Amino acid sequence: MTYSRAFRITMAGLALVSLTACGGFGSFGGGSGSGLGGAPGTETTDENSNFDRAGMPLEGRSAMRTPGSSIFDIFRRTDPDVEVAVNRYLWNASLDVLNFMPVQSIDPFTGVIVFGYGTPPGGGQSYRATVYIKDPALDARSLVVALQTRGGRPVAAGTRTAVEDAILARARELRIADSRF
Repeated sequence: MTYSRAFRITMAGLALVSLTACGGFGSFGGGSGSGLGGAPGTETTDENSNFDRAGMPLEGRSAMRTPGSSIFDIFRRTDPDVEVAVNRYLWNASLDVLNFMPVQSIDPFTGVIVFGYGTPPGGGQSYRATVYIKDPALDARSLVVALQTRGGRPVAAGTRTAVEDAILARARELRIADSRF
């Protein structure tokens, strides 16, 4: 059982290495006209070369495609000048205020923090939360908090507002502490 699994993993690795060594397949990889793009020796042009996979126009450095791109291009960032568009004070305050909950996933590029179930200090009810920071401004409109009980029911609006207020207050404290330097 273990031998066959190791064999499959080795074969998959060899296939990946051989595909990477090829540098692409015809017009799919942006290479020469041989391969999947047409008959050997014929040049094919990709009329959608200025658009990404979703059909959106490419801009900047990502618009320049080079022949012979590899399979590892899917792991490269398309625009190195992209900045994270969330407020760092709201981000850190959310992690501080809801520190009794385990963090399940974090995405700083979209501003979403998903917390697992946790019981607040001195409380008997278990909650889980999702925090969405939708704007880089330190503002109440930038913060959206969703809380659920263990049964999957949303909490009362007053509880949600109290958590949002605690996060905003902590974010302001962090901002004031930073301005002293």
